[in-house]
Amino acid sequence: MTTHEDERAALDGGRQPMLRRLVPVVALLFLAPWAAECSWGGFAGTDMLGVVVVLAPMYGGAAVLIREAARRTGGGWPMIVLLAAGFGVLQAGLVDQSLFNPDYLADTEFAELSAADRTRVPVLGISAQEAISFVGNHVALTICAPIAIVESYLSPARRLRPWLRVPGLVVVAVLYLLGSLLVFADDSGRKEFLASPGQLVGAAAVVLALVVLAALPRWRRRPPLADIAAPRPFRPGLLVFLVYLGVAMLSGWIGVVVSIVAVAALVGLLLRLSGRSGWGQGHVLASAAGALLGAAVLAYLVPPYSPASPTQALLSDVIVSLLALAMLGGGYARLRRHGSAPAHPG
Repeated sequence: MTTHEDERAALDGGRQPMLRRLVPVVALLFLAPWAAECSWGGFAGTDMLGVVVVLAPMYGGAAVLIREAARRTGGGWPMIVLLAAGFGVLQAGLVDQSLFNPDYLADTEFAELSAADRTRVPVLGISAQEAISFVGNHVALTICAPIAIVESYLSPARRLRPWLRVPGLVVVAVLYLLGSLLVFADDSGRKEFLASPGQLVGAAAVVLALVVLAALPRWRRRPPLADIAAPRPFRPGLLVFLVYLGVAMLSGWIGVVVSIVAVAALVGLLLRLSGRSGWGQGHVLASAAGALLGAAVLAYLVPPYSPASPTQALLSDVIVSLLALAMLGGGYARLRRHGSAPAHPG
């Protein structure tokens, strides 16, 4: 095959059988909602399956579409992170509107624990602490970690290639829209709250700005790898783990400032490390593991949405831990078999 033919084959999903191409799509569709709502202990073990099935079109659909956009255009992880942030604002600002609803957690076990009112910005009608938590978790858990895990199970030749052709993309887009409409129409979630026109326009403007930034050509230009060797994968993974837990435990305006500085420093450091020689999928999976394991530890420290007995809560948290370790362990086993390096630089 010529280079042009290789690129064309990659863009149309290759010549693989349909079932083989759809397996990672289905895996991502169901992993995204589990990571988003269950990995940090939000739901009891008996409720997880129902939560995953109901939310798969919205969370999973978004993860698949973002992953396909980045892999088709060559935008890589910078594009995935920016689009994930845009999805986080879209989800929290326009769909469930939790970003603006002061009573969003009022009927949950978090009502008495929340310190959101201490960081509320009256002009915008948002809590800075909740904005960091809601959007940050969508970036780390809903989108980035599931994509990194599923891609780690694939061979290097398939890892960075598109999975879907145009009809499949249309189906996933429709599923995402229907799933989002279902959540928006559920008054038990929004509690009949509707954001003001100004808030909706502001959130939409932020989403558009993040999408435009993600589409910049600069993300498709691959700088030469630095001569310095990349660190062992556990180091960036440990950094992500510590920052995730630290940000989750901070509160108040001091916590907001520290969280912004810590996350910005972490992102900048990961960008620099990813440009070093030897950076590969093992480092990507380790970074995802840092967020997912951080969420699993957090599950033991926070209550689920609904009241649960100590025994039931502990059992659910253990299930979360075992599932997280099993998925990550399987990903590392596949990398040892197929190799950690990406299919092409970046």
